[in-house]
Amino acid sequence: MNKSNILEELGKKDDKSEEIAEKVIGDPDLLLEIFQGLSPENKRIKNRSAKILRIVSEKNPEIVYPHISVFIDLIEGEDTILKWIAIDVIGNLAPVDSENQFNRIFKKFYTFLSDKSMITAGHVIDNSGKIVRAKPELSKKITTELLKVEEIPRNDECKNILLGKVILAFDLYFDQIEDKEKIHSFVQRQQENTRNATRLKAEKFLKKHLKESTQL
Repeated sequence: MNKSNILEELGKKDDKSEEIAEKVIGDPDLLLEIFQGLSPENKRIKNRSAKILRIVSEKNPEIVYPHISVFIDLIEGEDTILKWIAIDVIGNLAPVDSENQFNRIFKKFYTFLSDKSMITAGHVIDNSGKIVRAKPELSKKITTELLKVEEIPRNDECKNILLGKVILAFDLYFDQIEDKEKIHSFVQRQQENTRNATRLKAEKFLKKHLKESTQL
């Protein structure tokens, strides 16, 4: 596939994002054309270009990291799909964030926990565990933000879904949490959650971590 026809390929009905992402990983020079694909009015090309960048950032974050400012700008934009993908990419880039770009946007990143879109908040939570694994020095700050989800006003169903995601995030970095008793108490409360899936996540978490969280 030549550089000249990548965007044309992305505009076709068949989605070859995975295939193109592998080609980009093999030839990082193709990245620039994928970034150009974020601009067209054609939503199919725009969304698939973003999808490719998410895949590449997960598999080879080093080649995407020099362009992290693009994704920082996208989380401020009005296009919700691009915002969700940008949040994911920023999370994927955390392990290679040698310039601490994430630390500089920390406050903005976590304001999205209160976003009117539950999906936006969900993407932030879903990426929080991997960010802590990459940046353990942020463990306490990120834990504090995630615990706020319990108090952020939302309808019960949306809040309960997000609380389940918070449990999964804590599970990813529980070994790096200083105040384990606080997390233990939070998860215990979710055993009474009205959403069955969230209750099950709480039970699984406690079964896995109860001994560690009570040996303080």
